[in-house]
Amino acid sequence: MTLDFSEISDHKKFEDLVVSYFEDLKFEEKHSIVDVEVKPSGTGIDGGRDILVTIKVSDSVVTFERRWVVQCKFHDTDISTDKISDINIPSLLCSYRASGYLLVCKQKPTSKLTDLFENLEKENRSGQHFVVWSGEQFKRLLLVLS
Repeated sequence: MTLDFSEISDHKKFEDLVVSYFEDLKFEEKHSIVDVEVKPSGTGIDGGRDILVTIKVSDSVVTFERRWVVQCKFHDTDISTDKISDINIPSLLCSYRASGYLLVCKQKPTSKLTDLFENLEKENRSGQHFVVWSGEQFKRLLLVLS
């Protein structure tokens, strides 16, 4: 089975697909996920947050939360740093008390964007995570979940 993002007509439908992915995680039995709360930002300027995802995980001793600020980029070209240059990602994470920032792209991130995320991950001291998924990575995750 293959997925084709060309059937998705706009960024809102792409965001809805990402929301559905995270909502469906709570039904996945392979993981130790206890609950998933998904809050889309709604319409208008989002300030770098399309979706706020809180995942409750149990390690069989205690249940803990991870909160992710998720940004979706539904562009027909590869995503470069200029597409997120107006976002102060560490401040955004602080304001939402988030564990990480996830950028989900329709296409691929450029090497410069990948380097930015690797540097953010390496230089942070607070245990936060900075992750970018290409369209192909996201498609594979969707297929595994289905």
